[in-house]
Amino acid sequence: QVQLVESGGGLVQAGDSLRLSCAASGHTFSIYTMGWFRQAPGKEREFVAVLVGSDKSTYYADSAKGRFTISRDNAKNTVYLQMNSLRPEDTAAYYCARHRHGVYDTARTYDLWGQGTQVTVSS
Repeated sequence: QVQLVESGGGLVQAGDSLRLSCAASGHTFSIYTMGWFRQAPGKEREFVAVLVGSDKSTYYADSAKGRFTISRDNAKNTVYLQMNSLRPEDTAAYYCARHRHGVYDTARTYDLWGQGTQVTVSS
């Protein structure tokens, strides 16, 4: 069956960069809209970025715009989140997800999720 597996998280210092990867198995995902979300302890899962499958448009949360970039490599069935200028408030578990329908900026419109990868940014 189709699965999403995130990787690339870790412990970094403020100002550093990370690139997260989300590998899909079981089916090609080139036609799907894929998003990144994050969840910090005690907080709801929040939207970070999305790449629309039909037209390749991208949209970002205000907190991510200018620092994060979402991209995909269809040959590898992988979506990426490049994160630059990381801040302590970026600390969270990061999840990739496959969009189902409707709006892009809420978790309830996605139907398939990875297990998450932890990003911790020290000050």
